[in-house]
Amino acid sequence: MTGVVGRRGRRTAGSGVQLTFEVIAEAVRERIRSGGLQPGDALPTQAVLMREFGAASLTVQKAMTLLKQEGWAVSRPGKGAFVAHHDDADDLDGPEATAPVGGTAARVEALERALADAAEQLADLRGRVEALESGGGERGR
Repeated sequence: MTGVVGRRGRRTAGSGVQLTFEVIAEAVRERIRSGGLQPGDALPTQAVLMREFGAASLTVQKAMTLLKQEGWAVSRPGKGAFVAHHDDADDLDGPEATAPVGGTAARVEALERALADAAEQLADLRGRVEALESGGGERGR
């Protein structure tokens, strides 16, 4: 196991040594990049990764959380974790087709757009309510 850090996973800043959960996440990313795991495929279970890397369950959970945050994996409650699908697969060729499209940054941007759309809809609704109230007097109350 290369890059594994000693007790309690501590490392010095800028040491370049990966923590075990980072090693696990990178190994899974490489399997996806190489085509060994395709979008929609089930990722190895926690038990399999624990055995393979000699890691604790919390360490494997941290690796899976990282992969999900970066957009490489998705969870399906009661079913497990799977390689993420990408909406814009037509724009990608070769190995990039399995790389996350923007990862966390893309999700944040999408959420910001959705929030802006919702705010616009609320402003429109507020205007309609005000128009109804001013035109209808006390009738609507």
